[in-house]
Amino acid sequence: MKRRKFIQNASLSTLGIAVGTSVFASEIKTSISEEKSPKNEASGFPMVIATWNVNESTAEAWRVLQEGKSALDAVEKGCNIEEANAEGQSVGIGGLPDRDGNVTLDACIMNKDGDYGAVVYLQHIMHPISVARKVMEDTPHVILAGKGAEQFAISEGFKPVDLLTEKSKKAWEEWKKTSQYKPIINIENHDTIGMLAIDKNGDISGGCTTSGLAFKMAGRVGDSPIIGSGLFIDNEVGGATATGLGEEVLKTVGSFLIVELMRQGKTPQQACEEAIGRIIKKSPNYKDFQVGYIAVNKKGETGYYSIHDGFWVTKYQNGKNENIPSDFYDKY
Repeated sequence: MKRRKFIQNASLSTLGIAVGTSVFASEIKTSISEEKSPKNEASGFPMVIATWNVNESTAEAWRVLQEGKSALDAVEKGCNIEEANAEGQSVGIGGLPDRDGNVTLDACIMNKDGDYGAVVYLQHIMHPISVARKVMEDTPHVILAGKGAEQFAISEGFKPVDLLTEKSKKAWEEWKKTSQYKPIINIENHDTIGMLAIDKNGDISGGCTTSGLAFKMAGRVGDSPIIGSGLFIDNEVGGATATGLGEEVLKTVGSFLIVELMRQGKTPQQACEEAIGRIIKKSPNYKDFQVGYIAVNKKGETGYYSIHDGFWVTKYQNGKNENIPSDFYDKY
């Protein structure tokens, strides 16, 4: 992931996203809503929001949504863009390798029905989010790992590729001179794309894809492909996804926590802040790492929050694709 500009003035954007006619609305209101389709457009859906500055990914997801396709389609195609970005060094091809020089990928995806698919420790396949969708739709399982995931992907028509680019190989060789590991906040060796989308029907889907911690121990898996940690969707309530140090997200099951807090009546912003608060409370060394969350509820409200300054989101709504700095906890 490219280095990002840090902006001290973080802001929260509440998106006015209409999420379709509520099942609790009166028949009269339903009729009015259906007759006045321009109101939906003005309210801001379909829409897509993602972690970090990934304008090309959100643009592709938006294009898919504008064609009238599902939020699930939009999330997959949007994530595919960054997975194919060899310069990013964080997702898909060109990702920074583990300590043995192997690029290993994790991803998961969830649809409006709560179905889930994931791959962990996947090698030689450029688009793990698409393989995760195949796991969800074409197998009786929800997670495939390692060689099994790779064999399944090839059987489904995915072509093996060398994921280690020359740029990432040089970074690995440089790292081996000291073999020391220390995350650098916001330029972490573990960036992730988490994406949430709402389609024209008001249905929510989400995806999360990453190459994980750079120079990690072989076999390490973070939060990104794990349901409830890196991603969780409940179409009756909303969705959430995470980025940052996966070990900390896993220990608090952060994305599930956010959705459950929204179910209890908290706004997405309140839920994201409480989820970060749980990490702060349980991790006295929180100043040494970054975690960021984004969330959207069924009303169309959104929130995003992080431990430290420097976390960004990208939102495509009402024809506008923009990067927005997130509010954060550690202001001193």
